[in-house]
Amino acid sequence: MSKIIGLTGGIGSGKSTVARMFESFGVPVYISDDEAKILMETSKSIRQSLVLLFGEHAYVKGVLNRVFIASKVFNDSNLLSKLNKIVHPEVRVHFEKWLKKQKSPYVIKEVAILFETNSQSNFDFIISVVAPIEERVQRVMKGRLKTEQEVRSIIKNQLTDTDKIKLSDFVIHNNSISETKTYVANLHKQILHKIIKP
Repeated sequence: MSKIIGLTGGIGSGKSTVARMFESFGVPVYISDDEAKILMETSKSIRQSLVLLFGEHAYVKGVLNRVFIASKVFNDSNLLSKLNKIVHPEVRVHFEKWLKKQKSPYVIKEVAILFETNSQSNFDFIISVVAPIEERVQRVMKGRLKTEQEVRSIIKNQLTDTDKIKLSDFVIHNNSISETKTYVANLHKQILHKIIKP
């Protein structure tokens, strides 16, 4: 069975970019958020639970109404927690099935809220991607058309980089793409060395 490396980082930290770098070394990568979005569209049990939680507006013509759901959970941590309790268990089951098909020494599982959901014990090692807050705000505003206030509000609700660093085995300071590429290449070798001891 492949070892499981958790990859996390706050919004705009660049964890998806880092995930793609690991993928370029042939490491299988599981992006939890992407798989959750697919399951929210395709899973009958998730669909039923979301309609019960949010009402008929949760889906429009059979398609998940992301804007509506996002607006509902944005300032309601209780509702967000209920949403996570519906989606996360199915993502976990989906990941386990995916993991069984992998043949590599380790896999990367990208999880945005890894520490926030207390799932540290599910991983052999954890990598946190960190970056200066101002840079993160600009990245998100540029890529996802969110306002500065929205981005800062999301950052405020996530664990700080300082706290993530304390809880991680490895930290990637994602300030420049070339430096990050070099660091990921070295980290890949380091992880393989830890897993495949001579």
